Amino acid sequence: MNRFEGKTALITGGTAGIGLATARLFIHEGARVIVTGRNAETMKAAQAELGENAIVVRSDATSLPDMDALAAKVKETFGKLDVLFVNAGYGQFVPFEAMTEAIYDEMLNLNAKGPYFIVQKLVPFMSEGSSVIFTTSLANMKAVPALSAYGAAKAALRSMTRSLASELLPRGIRVNAVNPGPIGETDILQKVGMPEEAKDQVYVQMAQSVPMKRLGTPGEIAKAVAFLAIDATFTTGFELPVDGGWSQL
Repeated sequence: MNRFEGKTALITGGTAGIGLATARLFIHEGARVIVTGRNAETMKAAQAELGENAIVVRSDATSLPDMDALAAKVKETFGKLDVLFVNAGYGQFVPFEAMTEAIYDEMLNLNAKGPYFIVQKLVPFMSEGSSVIFTTSLANMKAVPALSAYGAAKAALRSMTRSLASELLPRGIRVNAVNPGPIGETDILQKVGMPEEAKDQVYVQMAQSVPMKRLGTPGEIAKAVAFLAIDATFTTGFELPVDGGWSQL
């Protein structure tokens, strides 16, 4: 199946985990893709894996000048954009009493402010029938200890999904969100500095909390993103949980 034949896509945070799995799927189904990252090692590995139909660009998801440069790259390379998957982000586990202004600002800038402005920068290249997908989080609907700032930012992103869906409706651009539950095979816990032994224990605990009693995979999230991007043509403003039933059961 070549659902993405002739389509162009930009995936922020696309050099590892969910973003990389989504880029892999999009390319397999015919898309040309730009993915962003910040780590030179993972960027090089992603480029080698994704091949000639991918362009890997260094870009900071909190930097408006980097977003301007990214928009220029899209204009120069593709001329148009069919799918924008706003995926870059992570959470820091910090108890409320220990939260600092710097960490709070980082969480809001990365997970709410950055997504808002990357859409603003890229919308001029998106036409009727194109699609924006945000990555939200279970933490925007369920209380998760030590993730208060991250949860607040992702709740803002959920609200933004509805607001932008309404504002972009006259242009024929759909805006939706995918809400992943606990996902294995990613480096998200390492990003926040969690030791290897603690990481394994956290994954076991999370899997036991999921009604399906397992972690999800990046590939499962990628399939949900592809559905929202291409197949869900009568859907906008929606947040799709892909969490083994955790938010519903």
